[in-house]
Amino acid sequence: PAYLAAEETGSQAALQDVEDTSVLIKRYQMNRLLVFVDPSRDPDGAGYNLEQSKIAIGSGELAGKGLNSGTQSRLNFLPERHTDFVFSTLGEQLGFAGAVLLLGLYLALLITSLEIAAQSRDLFGSLIVVGVIAMWTFQILENMGMTIGLMPITGIPLPFMSYGSSFMVTNMAAVGMLLSVWTRR
Repeated sequence: PAYLAAEETGSQAALQDVEDTSVLIKRYQMNRLLVFVDPSRDPDGAGYNLEQSKIAIGSGELAGKGLNSGTQSRLNFLPERHTDFVFSTLGEQLGFAGAVLLLGLYLALLITSLEIAAQSRDLFGSLIVVGVIAMWTFQILENMGMTIGLMPITGIPLPFMSYGSSFMVTNMAAVGMLLSVWTRR
């Protein structure tokens, strides 16, 4: 419709004005923001990761293509498929059902962690657990959100899924803190 085209042109003009006058951020940073607002603006450049991520998740459909059978991830169209975009890889190979299962497992982890915080006998233990819950919640929402275009692409890994030894050590240390609070309840 014409009114949407006019609105889009107006918002693009406003963003262009901001881009031309900005001294706080560099041009490539502004380009990332513009591509976040409209990924089709640069599908082969700054918008490539998001476009490939959406294609991978969408091609998984309900049940997925099967383990190691995803074309986007296996043929290297999906960048950083083992770290930043591991949720896209999972969505392509296991489909919507696998993504919902993973989300359910994360929800169970967070609810169990909340129960540990509630049962802690001191405030310090509760605060440790709430901090771990906040960290995991942010990482889960940011990673899943960035792979489907709801959040900007930041490179935050998905807990217990993304490849990386230091990230896995951090998550295991967080689990250790939760278990320590739980045993001292």
